[in-house]
Amino acid sequence: MIEPVVAGPPPPPPSRAGPSPRLVALKSRDFRLLLGGQLVSLTGTQMQQVAVVWQLYLLSGSPLALGMLGFFRVIPIVLFALGGGVLADALDRRKLMLATQSALAAVSVALAVLSHAQKTSPAAIYALAFVAGAATAFDNPARQALVPRLVDSAQLPNALSLYVTVFQIATITGPALVGLLLATTGPIFIYVVDVLSYTVVIGALLSLEHRHTGRGASRISFRAAADGLRFLRRTPVIWSTMLLDFVATFFAGSLLLLPIFADQLLRVGPRGLGLLYAAQPFGAALTGAVLSAMRPIRRQGAAMLWSVAVYGASVALFGLSPWFWLSFLLLSLSGAADMVSSIIRNIVRQTLTPDELRGRMSSVVMIFFMGGPQLGEVEAGVVARLFGARVSVASGGILCVAATAAAAFLVPPLRRYRT
Repeated sequence: MIEPVVAGPPPPPPSRAGPSPRLVALKSRDFRLLLGGQLVSLTGTQMQQVAVVWQLYLLSGSPLALGMLGFFRVIPIVLFALGGGVLADALDRRKLMLATQSALAAVSVALAVLSHAQKTSPAAIYALAFVAGAATAFDNPARQALVPRLVDSAQLPNALSLYVTVFQIATITGPALVGLLLATTGPIFIYVVDVLSYTVVIGALLSLEHRHTGRGASRISFRAAADGLRFLRRTPVIWSTMLLDFVATFFAGSLLLLPIFADQLLRVGPRGLGLLYAAQPFGAALTGAVLSAMRPIRRQGAAMLWSVAVYGASVALFGLSPWFWLSFLLLSLSGAADMVSSIIRNIVRQTLTPDELRGRMSSVVMIFFMGGPQLGEVEAGVVARLFGARVSVASGGILCVAATAAAAFLVPPLRRYRT
């Protein structure tokens, strides 16, 4: 495979490590700092997001109101993501992240103040979700494009696997903690914890020694945005994985309905809700830990298609499950399958994308990666209101499996892709 051309200052020199792929990315001090900071910050973010969903459910009691939260989260992603990618390729990615992380912390401050004053309303939650989505539209491309600058090319697959694993660990720890805290302290304390968690990642960013983080590699212009889209059009393996992810999560991404399952169908309350939210990342983290200690999967196209199919089937069965622990296991299985798919998509994209385009490619990926589940939550809310939550989730999982079969048949290069 031809190595992508890297613009701007060179990355760190190649590692002299032996052939073992186990945790080689942790040899980079800067990557360890960023990874640790993100673990704390993402845990706080997951706590905040579950608290917001539960608070909105108590205020509205409506599946459609829960689904609309996804709408207000995704609209700023669609509007600003490509611009965020252009900035990530033109500016210092570290400094851009400092600004976006500060903005996200301010959102949690506002949530805490509103809750303390008992002024929280669905409209206020939607407005703050829009602001957080706008900040994320600039934060995610900068973060995704920063990681490859902190490790060498031999360490990159392991770094991406570890990064996804840390994300999944955060999504286990956060919901598991928030389930207990919601039942004892309420949402205000959770929002304060989230604010404090952002200070950790901001401190990590300020401590990075590697300063060549992409500045000057691109100009801020519409042409720069178009360059990213032209590259995507010329790379069918990347756009087909993105499209499959969007379709799969649009149909099977219905986690915003979990409060209804916890309260009305499984009758486990806020503590059970925290466990249900932690189930998918629990399965994903276990799978990620195994994959981080293995050599990269070679038949990546086939592995991704099978993993997405298992994800959809698990979600469909979860929608029909009458027992809490079976529901937990099925969600864990779906998380494990989604982890395989996520790591493969990240490795394929980061390997095939030149460094000077990484920010813009990350922004396009974010539109698909976040747009699918967020718009899917709106769809799930509408179907749940018409036919019930179980029908909404089960039918979405079945359609996810059907979409995967269609992709395997219609896009042979994806099915055959291998390293």
